[in-house]
Amino acid sequence: MIDLADLKEGDRRLTRRMALWTAPLARQVLPAVESAAERTKLWWAAAAAMAAAGGYPERKAAVAGLASMGMAELASNAVCKELYERRRPPKELIPHEGVHDRPDSSSFPSGHTAAAVGFTAAVVAVCPAWGVACAVPAVAVAVERVHSGAHYPSDVAAGAVIGLTSARLTRRLPRLLLRRLL
Repeated sequence: MIDLADLKEGDRRLTRRMALWTAPLARQVLPAVESAAERTKLWWAAAAAMAAAGGYPERKAAVAGLASMGMAELASNAVCKELYERRRPPKELIPHEGVHDRPDSSSFPSGHTAAAVGFTAAVVAVCPAWGVACAVPAVAVAVERVHSGAHYPSDVAAGAVIGLTSARLTRRLPRLLLRRLL
């Protein structure tokens, strides 16, 4: 049987371990990823690039990605964060100076991760090459959320599940609605 106290302690240990990552990649790339992911700028830019560079499949992937991202943000930020109040990781777990810029909202789930995974999973279903290209920054967003002290790893995992679910619903919902209407 899984002990909740053990899960919480594991979450804290993994948060601390990720926050201690001081490689040049972490110091240079992750702050840039955080900035690009704020207000979903990164995903809107990716959708614009797909729509401009490609044909119908790329435009369809861009629309699917944006729809899934919107659904994931709504589910994570407007529903889940309101249902479950979780404090952000304490400052003593985060040994670097980036800890001061954390949001005041609930830590659970990670809305940034939900949006990133939702966008990427919806895109990969329509245009696999673009989806794989989007997966790199999506993973970087998830890592950055823990490294910066904004979230615990379990918050990020929950955000990823919400994103995957949103992508699946985005793909299936039109067909389900058509069946109901016809």
